[in-house]
Amino acid sequence: MLDKKLLEILVCPICKGPLVYKKAQNELICRADRLAYPIRDDIPVMLEPEARQLGADETV
Repeated sequence: MLDKKLLEILVCPICKGPLVYKKAQNELICRADRLAYPIRDDIPVMLEPEARQLGADETV
């Protein structure tokens, strides 16, 4: 589980927009860029090459 204070200050490294925490997928989602950043060992991996593109069928 990520710290709430950390979630409040994290933004997308590309567009600087807000991120949505998806606990079930263990990801942080940028709605604007449709990217999902993984969380590994409770550490958000905020690198564009590590992010996955959301599929057209995925809702945010």
